[in-house]
Amino acid sequence: MAEYLLHDARLPVLLRHGGVTWMTWGNSKKEANRDFFNGGWTRLNSIKAGKWKPWHPRPVIIPADSFMEKDHDEKSHWFPLAPGMVIQALLAERKGEKRVYVVTEETPLEYSWIHDRWPRLKRLSDKRNIATSYVA
Repeated sequence: MAEYLLHDARLPVLLRHGGVTWMTWGNSKKEANRDFFNGGWTRLNSIKAGKWKPWHPRPVIIPADSFMEKDHDEKSHWFPLAPGMVIQALLAERKGEKRVYVVTEETPLEYSWIHDRWPRLKRLSDKRNIATSYVA
């Protein structure tokens, strides 16, 4: 995963009625907003441990056709999502401002050479479960 984010980067977030809104992705190093964690990702276990509680975390989903991971040599690798799959994310809020962070988990063994974690993928039919809990 990239060590930085572009300033004012945005990700699509699926709304309950099926529409999409674009939300600020994480907190870039250039922005350095002290109200939010740096970066654009969060480990699932940090959410379960309550580290995000002060940001009133809510699970959201990112509709996508693919995602990109960088290996240890900074080479990009694109991975297509199977039909019906989405990326799970966390919506954080503080002082009236909202940011979205991609939820990560251990990389599947066959791709562990790329990175130790990657986005948590869920089937869209699990939308009700995604919207209520971070439990696997």
